[in-house]
Amino acid sequence: MSLRTVTATRYVTPLREGGSLPAVIEADDDGMYVLKFRGAGQGCKALIAELVAGELGRAAGLPVPEIVFVQLDPELARTEPDAEIQDLIRASAGLNLALDYLPGALNWEPGLAPPPDRALAAAVVWFDALVTNVDRTPRNPNLLRWHRALYLIDHGAALYFHHDWPRTAADRLARSRTPFAMIRNHALLPFAGDLAAADAALAPRITEPALAAIVAQVPDDWLSGDEPPEAMRRGYVEHLWSRLAAPRLFVEEAARAKLV
Repeated sequence: MSLRTVTATRYVTPLREGGSLPAVIEADDDGMYVLKFRGAGQGCKALIAELVAGELGRAAGLPVPEIVFVQLDPELARTEPDAEIQDLIRASAGLNLALDYLPGALNWEPGLAPPPDRALAAAVVWFDALVTNVDRTPRNPNLLRWHRALYLIDHGAALYFHHDWPRTAADRLARSRTPFAMIRNHALLPFAGDLAAADAALAPRITEPALAAIVAQVPDDWLSGDEPPEAMRRGYVEHLWSRLAAPRLFVEEAARAKLV
């Protein structure tokens, strides 16, 4: 499914708990969104990870808020009194990314919220190990409770291999087969049910054509590097498809971590 594109019409409020200073905005479809700025922190790589990981989660059947492209006019900065926000809006002119805003949602935190369904917890652990998401820890679970359901947000720290882009296809293949030892820090690992069952259910849902369709939506000007955009898109698909090849070492690693 292709991402919709909306245009930001009003900057509502910053979300200062996020390191990259995301913001709630209103768009021309009258919807409210949590905007991730291309001019912040890790720049377009964080937006790529947010798009690719988020849509992969959706393909796997996980609850991820709708992701949209957002056109941002730098003139929106004129109404903002905060100089830091003004600079961020101006640096992010053009196409950005946002998630549907879930009004009234609460952060899920271990010990303070009901534990999730064990099958769902196992599915989230599986997914985060696949996309090498380092940012779903007990200190920062990046999970929301909305209408008594759990939602996955903030995947900008996933796919960390792209911060040091492999020079060759062989390098890409080697990195893709890493087991992801940091899964031991996952917030939902203590609640996870049968990881082998999660693997059997979720892996078949992510096909190579589905991967290619997701990555094809990444805009050309977000893909900066020594390779042309199409070659980089192939690189993302090759990395993730190789990661999904059996035996999936990241599943074995998660199962080991769960036993510790």
